[in-house]
Amino acid sequence: MTNKTHEADVAFIKALAELLRENDLTELQVKRAYAEDDSLNVRVSRAAPQMIAAPIQVAAPVAAAATPAAAPAAAVADNPAKHPGAVTSPMVGTVYMQPEPSSPAFVTVGAQVSEGDTLLIVEAMKTMNHIPAPRSGKVTRIMVEDGSTVEFGAPLVIIE
Repeated sequence: MTNKTHEADVAFIKALAELLRENDLTELQVKRAYAEDDSLNVRVSRAAPQMIAAPIQVAAPVAAAATPAAAPAAAVADNPAKHPGAVTSPMVGTVYMQPEPSSPAFVTVGAQVSEGDTLLIVEAMKTMNHIPAPRSGKVTRIMVEDGSTVEFGAPLVIIE
């Protein structure tokens, strides 16, 4: 293998690592064939970031509990999932705010929704899961952006 090929391989691996980071992937594997007897097998992986965030969320309400009057407001401000009107994600996936890219969004801030209305879609394992409104009310906040990834229990929308 020549030094020029080696430099190209290093650039290729760096590009794969960048793709991994930009698309919030945990693993990527590629086989690059040069000739009949010459190929490059690359597997790039990283630890899932959600494992780091969980202990921080658990510790925050304990510190807020020092002042009993401010505890409920602080817990909601620190964690929108604790809001009584929060609709949380039932799964890990990608959020879509409309049924098709050229269609209008299912809901907007200020929209009135009825129980059972579709708020958004969470795609998980190539399955489009419609997330229904658990109750009627007004959409006061949308906590996610179209195309973003969400974790289980992440707040999606707040309905009051």
